Amino acid sequence: MIHFEWPWIAACLPLPLLIHYLLRPVVNENEAALRVPFMNEFSINTQSEHRIDVKHRLLWVAALAWCLLIFAGMRPQWMDDFIDIPVSGRDLMLAVDLSGSMEQEDFILKNQQVNRLTATKWVAGEFIDRRIGDRLGLILFGEQAYLQTPLTFDRKTVKTLLYESAIGLAGQSTAIGDAIGLAVKRLRNQDEQSKILILLTDGANTAGAVEPIAAANLAAREGLKIYTIGIGADEIIMRSLFGTLKVNPSADLDEKTLQAIADKTGGRYFRARDTEQLEQIYQLLDELEPIEKDVQRFRPQTALFYWPLAIALVLMVSVFLLRNKVYHYAS
Repeated sequence: MIHFEWPWIAACLPLPLLIHYLLRPVVNENEAALRVPFMNEFSINTQSEHRIDVKHRLLWVAALAWCLLIFAGMRPQWMDDFIDIPVSGRDLMLAVDLSGSMEQEDFILKNQQVNRLTATKWVAGEFIDRRIGDRLGLILFGEQAYLQTPLTFDRKTVKTLLYESAIGLAGQSTAIGDAIGLAVKRLRNQDEQSKILILLTDGANTAGAVEPIAAANLAAREGLKIYTIGIGADEIIMRSLFGTLKVNPSADLDEKTLQAIADKTGGRYFRARDTEQLEQIYQLLDELEPIEKDVQRFRPQTALFYWPLAIALVLMVSVFLLRNKVYHYAS
């Protein structure tokens, strides 16, 4: 159906007629002083008749242009059917570690050995796709923490920017406390019912101006719940000159601090040693923070005013050009 945003503009439709009847016409001082009572007996110039006929037509075209201008001014809009949009009322921020240790290739994805960040992107990307109704944001941190994506319902953009992230982009060290502090800052003034931070790292806090526990205490006061995920295998086999060695690539992972952060904010700590465990963690997060069924109705609108406006402008230009042409021939 068609809806008019400003229907009161229609009151201006009779404005040209009011101006015509209320304002006096300009008196032609060059009018002949001698009036002939039998003027009708003189022959009428056919050229003058044609000129008058053209003037009448131009008047009708100008009137049509004015009607179209009024129609455009009423801001016509085409209203589509209502669309139900699920909204959870939850702000969910992802904080992903981009430090140099994320380059460790101790994950298997589709039968190929990949580094930790590649596995994180793949699993987190599917998690983002499922969070319909949540406002999502993305923080990337290394030596410093950066807000890559502010809170938005545009899950596609969040996923794209996550996939475009690279190891070392934010530095080689790990600033867990700064990442939490940045999340608190971005979520502090939000009035949403639930504020969540999912923090994924494979190391310990080695950089930044804020200690992780202090940042967690601040997050708890602001009502921010933090789920922490420690990523990295417990054991990999490496070849050396002395044969094969079993090495723990996650020796630097500070599980004690990550557990304390989750406990202080009412969240949970998870350990992801491979891709399957990482997937299970994100599925469990879906269960812990289920998508609510609140629905907002949205009705798409398509503006139509530019069509009558464009036609009116074309008609007005045509009237102006033809009117000048008529007066040019008459002179």
